[in-house]
Amino acid sequence: MKKFLLVALLIFALPQLSRAQGCSVCTQTAQGLDSKSAKGLNGGIIYLAFLPLGIMGTLAVLWWRSNRGAIRG
Repeated sequence: MKKFLLVALLIFALPQLSRAQGCSVCTQTAQGLDSKSAKGLNGGIIYLAFLPLGIMGTLAVLWWRSNRGAIRG
């Protein structure tokens, strides 16, 4: 289990710097927008990210609930 957690940490934590730069076209587009359009772009990004994050969160809760009894007993 500890090995799995270490691998998961490395997969998700280390490459963050390479993913954080974003798309240069999106950056240039966002710089040219007014505040109302920029808020709309941010809202669209959050809207698109909600479904995968919701699925992952639901799976994590289900996994946690199913393994909670195994840890106690």
